[in-house]
Amino acid sequence: MQEIIWLLLLPVAAASGWWMALRSQQKKHGNQSCQPAPAYFKGFNYLINEEPDKAIDVFVQLLEVDDETVETHLALGSLFRRRGETERAIRIHQNLIARPALSHEQRAQALLELGMDYMRAGLYDRAENLFLELRGMQLHVRKALENLLIIYQQERDWKACLETISALEPVVNEPLCLARSHYYCELAEQALRKGQREKMEQYLKQAIAADGNCVRPLHMQARMAIQANQPENAIKLLHHIVERDNDYVPEILADFAQCYRQIRRLPELKNHLSRWLEQRADVSLVLGMTDLIREIEDEGAAAHFLSAHMQRHPSLKGLLRLIELKEELPQADAQNILWGMQDHLRHLLAERPAYQCGKCGFEANTLHWQCPSCRSWSSIRRKTESEE
Repeated sequence: MQEIIWLLLLPVAAASGWWMALRSQQKKHGNQSCQPAPAYFKGFNYLINEEPDKAIDVFVQLLEVDDETVETHLALGSLFRRRGETERAIRIHQNLIARPALSHEQRAQALLELGMDYMRAGLYDRAENLFLELRGMQLHVRKALENLLIIYQQERDWKACLETISALEPVVNEPLCLARSHYYCELAEQALRKGQREKMEQYLKQAIAADGNCVRPLHMQARMAIQANQPENAIKLLHHIVERDNDYVPEILADFAQCYRQIRRLPELKNHLSRWLEQRADVSLVLGMTDLIREIEDEGAAAHFLSAHMQRHPSLKGLLRLIELKEELPQADAQNILWGMQDHLRHLLAERPAYQCGKCGFEANTLHWQCPSCRSWSSIRRKTESEE
């Protein structure tokens, strides 16, 4: 769909450029009638024959750069870049910048577009130089800084990111605390790989100071405590994470289990886990509780807990774990669980979309002759077993 829109917009932009150039020629010759050159007819012939790329090449060659056509050149270059034709976009924007008649603002706009062309082409050094020039000119500062941030993140230059975000905050008039915290965490990761533990601790403190709600530095500190054989300290840090963001619990459950196992207080973790499960029935927490019950009690208790939970919240991961547990149970218990699995499977099959549109990917449980999403006819087919 987007490609069709671009194909429609490009001829319009090209025709607009032709009209601007024609007006420019008429101004130069006063009110004299100005007949279009044969090349214009050639360009329109390409448009009529649905060959927009050839038409644009003709119009760009004929289009003179003046106050009235600069915007047309910028629009054409932008369209080329969005279509992935970065070389053509670069040529147009470089040609614009080389024109001495451009105003200060027009040149800045062309520099911004050329910098974005270079970014799209992966020429980050050239793009960086242009955005730094714009920052020095105090024009398009926000876009220049945002693009610099993208470049530095791509290059993993986190110190440059911190410097850039400090310059960007007053421009956007809002604190960018979360990003700043993650930049310090990235620096801490680099220090860890280099074995610079003190520097890592310093970066993590700065990350927490930047955004106290960011759980990443706390998790890194907890893992440092685990490595230093300080499970009690690690548990405190992990509980701080839960207080800030309980959606993060599945990510730290293994760390919790390691620490509570080390201090021989697994029943205490089971109590915490029961409370978290009441708040969110995440399959990762359910499987964690299953493993914990299995370790504290036995396989039978774990299987019965998981089976009861599957009655309320069926899942493929839970079903797989039930099958694994079944092999370790007595014959009678295993038979009962197998019978119970039938309901789980029926529920999962009922919820699984059996049909999919081959054009837009829309999924449905029943056959539609016309796709409700993209309105295509006869595009919905039943999925194969491998696709499902």
